[in-house]
Amino acid sequence: MSIVKINVLTVPEEQRETLEKRFAARAGAVENSDGFEWFELLRPVEGTDTYLVYTRWRSEEDFQNWMSGQGQAAHRGGGGGGAEGGRGTGDGDATEGGERPKPAASGATLWSFEVVQQAAPGRSGPATE
Repeated sequence: MSIVKINVLTVPEEQRETLEKRFAARAGAVENSDGFEWFELLRPVEGTDTYLVYTRWRSEEDFQNWMSGQGQAAHRGGGGGGAEGGRGTGDGDATEGGERPKPAASGATLWSFEVVQQAAPGRSGPATE
């Protein structure tokens, strides 16, 4: 059964463009990881400074394997993928001088869920394993 990781990022107004550019620069970084199923970066529309980084994985084991490899490297500024949610906090890229840039997010929390029901056009029902 799939699992969902949502990285909840607090991003000040003046850092929104920076965060989105950092994610765009990483396009394709996590998509070929074993067990990866989906990614979305959700921009707040009104009333909040919270971005959501939504990723779906085949299993918790696949997510943990990604985190201990490519995800961990991205956290240390090794480029690539990102952070807990799958594509990150937008803070892992090093500058030309090898320094980590100022974080775009001022806070991050990871939410974890199991998919128990899903729907798509033309079909619906409980999730299958």
